[in-house]
Amino acid sequence: MIDLPNLHFKDSGNFFLIAGPCVVEDEKSPYAIAKKIKTISEKLEIPFIFKASYKKANRSKLDSFTGIGDEDALKIIKEIGDKLNIPVLTDIHTEQDAELAAQYVDVLQIPAFLCRQTELLISAARTGKMINIKKGQFLSPEAMKFAIAKVKDSGNNNIAITERGTTFGYQDLIVDYRCIPVMQKLGVPVILDCTHSLQQPNQPEGITGGLPEMIEAIAKAGVAVGVDGIFIETHPDPKNAKSDGANMLHLDLLESLLEKLIKIRKSIK
Repeated sequence: MIDLPNLHFKDSGNFFLIAGPCVVEDEKSPYAIAKKIKTISEKLEIPFIFKASYKKANRSKLDSFTGIGDEDALKIIKEIGDKLNIPVLTDIHTEQDAELAAQYVDVLQIPAFLCRQTELLISAARTGKMINIKKGQFLSPEAMKFAIAKVKDSGNNNIAITERGTTFGYQDLIVDYRCIPVMQKLGVPVILDCTHSLQQPNQPEGITGGLPEMIEAIAKAGVAVGVDGIFIETHPDPKNAKSDGANMLHLDLLESLLEKLIKIRKSIK
């Protein structure tokens, strides 16, 4: 289990959950989403970390939504953590981002495309925050040992890594479930990103597609393999979300999915 002081139900035997919207879209909706997920996680005794990006720095099109302002969004994320007494996570893209975001969140996430960026990993590690490194779509699971080593050699052992699919052709991803036990041998918790694994990138219109109807299948298989944590982006209205709506889970479907996943978890113990 990961090491965060305000992570609840760590002794429940359940997988932990990282969940929330893709990005902070406004002042009020992230808190409402976080509160609903917390209610569900408390009912099911699932350790819960709230996730929201404070900005999106890797959009295909120049006119794509990137955020409401860095510090404004980070303050909203921090307030959610403080009010609900839960850990909060956001992703970073530069060394300067690490220093800024660390003032507001408990977990810094390294995007998959940036998992080999040495200076970014070092800067994140030196904040002392927990670091979640997403495995690049282009990497073997074994290669993640080098990203882990960069963080550990910088003085930080509080690390998790996330499987989020592997590039399959130009416009699809596949999940190789062998990656989960392979990466668990690296000695850190392994998370399965059940929503980004279903992205369909590089679409002609410049907006990433997705297959949200497959989220349950991806999640069930991951829990059956024994993954330590589940990552799900969720939204009350994915069709009108400002980022990654094509592969997010509708918030109303989250509780029933988690109930099914807990049953699988218990059956393999």
